[in-house]
Amino acid sequence: MAYSKAEEFSVQEIAMAKYAKAMAHPARIAILKMLAKKNNCICNDLVEALPLAQSTVSQHLAELKSAGLITGEIDGPRVCYCLDEKACKEARDFFDTLFTKIKCC
Repeated sequence: MAYSKAEEFSVQEIAMAKYAKAMAHPARIAILKMLAKKNNCICNDLVEALPLAQSTVSQHLAELKSAGLITGEIDGPRVCYCLDEKACKEARDFFDTLFTKIKCC
């Protein structure tokens, strides 16, 4: 029987890993930066701004949405994306706390 070691980690560590995985691609960082600037964005706007195909941008948006960092609202035939402020603040706080605790030589 398979045994998952995920339960050996804290809820905070699991959440941090989820956010880190979602941000582990330069296109996703670029998307987050664009959404932070515009406050909302339609997928086609992102496709025009990024050197990626529409399907690839959609996959990156799905990863960010799955992690909870962005939300998407259907507006007719389009989806309008924006940052989830609560999740972004939580991610920032988690990473700030982590890197504040790390002491280098």
